[in-house]
Amino acid sequence: MEVQTLKYPAIQNYVAGQATATAGAATLDVFSPLDGALLSTVPVSDAGALDAAVAAAQAAFPAWSAVPIKERVQIFYRYKTLLERDVRALSDLVREENGKTYDEARAEVEKAIELTEFACSLPQLIGGEVLEVSKGVECRSERKPLGVVASIAPFNFPNMVPHWTIPNALVLGNCMVLKPSEQVPLSAVKIAELLKEAGLPDGVLNIVNGDREIVEAICDHPGIKAVSFVGSTKIAKVVYIRATGNLKRCVALGGAKNHLLVLPDANPDMTAANVAASMSGCAGQRCMAGSTMVGVGAIDHIVRKLVEEARKIVPGQNLGAVISRAAKARIEQHIDEAEAAGAKILLDGRHAVVPGHEDGYYVGPTVIDYVTPDMRIAREEVFGPVLAILRTTTLDEALALENASPYGNAAAVFTQSGSHARYVMDHASAGMIGINIGVPVPREPFSFGGWNESKFGACDITGKSSIEFWTQLKKTTTKWNPESRVNWMS
Repeated sequence: MEVQTLKYPAIQNYVAGQATATAGAATLDVFSPLDGALLSTVPVSDAGALDAAVAAAQAAFPAWSAVPIKERVQIFYRYKTLLERDVRALSDLVREENGKTYDEARAEVEKAIELTEFACSLPQLIGGEVLEVSKGVECRSERKPLGVVASIAPFNFPNMVPHWTIPNALVLGNCMVLKPSEQVPLSAVKIAELLKEAGLPDGVLNIVNGDREIVEAICDHPGIKAVSFVGSTKIAKVVYIRATGNLKRCVALGGAKNHLLVLPDANPDMTAANVAASMSGCAGQRCMAGSTMVGVGAIDHIVRKLVEEARKIVPGQNLGAVISRAAKARIEQHIDEAEAAGAKILLDGRHAVVPGHEDGYYVGPTVIDYVTPDMRIAREEVFGPVLAILRTTTLDEALALENASPYGNAAAVFTQSGSHARYVMDHASAGMIGINIGVPVPREPFSFGGWNESKFGACDITGKSSIEFWTQLKKTTTKWNPESRVNWMS
């Protein structure tokens, strides 16, 4: 049997500014979804490794939090230029470890640049308030960092999702432990290297690799004040309950089953292109994917256009791989079950093979019509390039299907009617709404976050909303003049 060599050095943890070996730790292989090549190995760290990372962050916190925010942010101005300098290499790395197309990987890195740019604006957004509340008595409010915080990132956006948390949390004065997905640990290494090059002090950002044990240890660690998580709803619930049960702040983003409502008056070309892109972008492995289309009334002409558009999406060309062989099997099982239950396969992406990359993990674009609400594919997150089409006769019926879902990340409507669009905006139970947009991801400074079982916690993870999550409010009342008239306030 041929022994594969590692393309990249074995991943190590990153503690106090240095790559750190984890003695005795088991390792997991890291494969490229593009062709099954062995990229690296990643350690399965234990709670002791987390202790070391938290200790490094705690040691760095007093000095880092004492640096004025106008000075902290200068590091991130430099970091942004480094991201721009290395955008090609960073995009190639995302593509290799995650399986995206190059254009998708580059878009992910460019979003990371935008997130960093927003963090550079934080000095203008967190100014405190001062008011003379009585003669000679002044009240002041200021935002202060929490201390050591943690970010648990998923496999589907190895560069972007860490930037949902790292720039804002660190600019606001916290120190962080990042736990990347064990399936895509390479991008996190580059993030740490570039931040060090930009001048980030050692210990402000630390990386601990591992699996479930480290996630649990993060939730339990008494030195960690706040935890952010992005992943499946099942795990998001567990993380939220465990972290808050240990008296930590937590925002945990879960899965989604986003509904795209298509009305008969929708522009056929624009709708077909948007729906096809929404269901297949990033191989459908994103919580904003439009996995369910709800047709209202006579929409057969749009479905035909949609299938035409979906046929233009070709695995290995403009459609990337899914993350693993197990993911490919799970997605194809969803399709099998829908077909067996009576749904009609209009476009079948099962058993896709890319010439020259026969060992890659590919699922072609799949469009399934006449899905009924009781089918598993209509209820569960597939996380692949698969679109289920349900049929209704009225907009209220379509909204009822959307609102019956336990999730609430995104919903969209395709129509040329302003009143119908407004009706969906007012009545859809989702945190992010699209009007003729299949992936309604807000741009900075607008925050990212869903409703219902797509998010657990009070704040969003990005944008202005994240300021409250990563800081605490300090209020100071001051009086210097004893000669002023004394009243109940002074």
